[in-house]
Amino acid sequence: MPVSRPRIALSRARLSQASPRARLAVALVAMLALPGATTAAPVSPASSPLSAEASDPKLLGWMQGAPPPEDKRIRYTDDDYFSFPKLRWTACHFRQLMPTVGVSRGAGAARALPRRLDAAIDALSFTPTGSSTGMTWAQSLSANYTDGIVVLHDGVVVYERYSGCLDEQGQHGAMSVTKSITGLLGEMLVAEGVIDETQRVGAIIPELKDSAFGDATVKQVLEMTTALRYSEDYADPNAEVWAYAAAGSTLPPPAGYTGPRSYYDYLKTVQKQGRHGEAFGYKTINTDALGWIIARRTGQSVAQLLQSRIWQRIGAEQDAYYTVDSTGTPFAGGGFNAGLRDLARVGQLLLDEGKVDGQTVVPAAAIDRIRAGGNTQAFAKAGYPQLSGWSYRGMWWISHNDHGAYMARGVHGQALYIDPTARVVIARFGSHPVAGNSANDPTTLPAFDAVARYLMERDRGQ
Repeated sequence: MPVSRPRIALSRARLSQASPRARLAVALVAMLALPGATTAAPVSPASSPLSAEASDPKLLGWMQGAPPPEDKRIRYTDDDYFSFPKLRWTACHFRQLMPTVGVSRGAGAARALPRRLDAAIDALSFTPTGSSTGMTWAQSLSANYTDGIVVLHDGVVVYERYSGCLDEQGQHGAMSVTKSITGLLGEMLVAEGVIDETQRVGAIIPELKDSAFGDATVKQVLEMTTALRYSEDYADPNAEVWAYAAAGSTLPPPAGYTGPRSYYDYLKTVQKQGRHGEAFGYKTINTDALGWIIARRTGQSVAQLLQSRIWQRIGAEQDAYYTVDSTGTPFAGGGFNAGLRDLARVGQLLLDEGKVDGQTVVPAAAIDRIRAGGNTQAFAKAGYPQLSGWSYRGMWWISHNDHGAYMARGVHGQALYIDPTARVVIARFGSHPVAGNSANDPTTLPAFDAVARYLMERDRGQ
């Protein structure tokens, strides 16, 4: 039977009445883990935010100077540290604001990425979904508040741009792209027989036996078809995400708070709602449950496993890092930060069926499972109109288009797009003022598809 919810002295109802600072202090994990395809209303003309150019963090002077002027400082405890336009600086500087754990690239040389830049890509045109007006690739970068984007074609850099808070030496928050990194680790371990995907979660982690996860299979966690009483509706002050955020916060708890103080402790409290396996439901806590499964089966956290099994083997040029909770547990659902080209190297690893320079890093079977996708009928029940015909597998979003494209997605415009047919990888970091990807998908998805098809046709004509 599910465990009863523990009494939390600071209830979510009270939290809704608290100061903006108190709410945002416990909402860091929520902001980083917003659904990758959350429905978001377009910004109305009356409330249109500053443009990408006008909101550039360098232009606005955030955190510049020694020390920065008081009105240009950004602190973790500020009530608006992750609100637009400050988020355009914050997205590149999480390790200056909160505890983190590193993912070392090791002492070896970085693996070279050959460069043959194609200047014609900027002028490439496409039509955004739902629009009759065309747009160029270059225009889409500003429209989506792109901080950095790199396009690989057959492992060669054909396009690369940086803006906002990011340059080629910097790291950027990957937000929910983190989920796909965790999912890749999970699928790798399933392919290697370290994890049995048919096993119940409660059999692997006895601490979760009486929670909603107890009778779910690992496969259901990987595909997010678990039946959990858990809402990530941030407009609802009673949504469970607020309790989850409070549990994951590294700040001192509010007065009277007696609830969970870590991700793992919160997972024990999750109750069941419905039947596992029937419908897709995007819930960040699935990924943190997978992170716990990985740690229990391997003896390594997701940060340690990523470092030893992938990051030090793909020839990464920068160290990466995760944000952590108060017990040092990496945030498997949204805390990963990395350099742009290294994120692209992860995409190239998948495109090359798990091999680097002929050596297997990830079993091809794991990548084949991801590419095959999940249950499209179960996915359709979640109601993502812009992703009709898509599915979810191994914590990756699968398009099922004629190129077999699939991607990792994160709020505010984070993306890792892989087109196996065109042999294209696109890695993007952004700081869009609207969190949900439904605000940028009408531009992003046709733009990515257009550049992939252009590059494939370009090579055919050479």
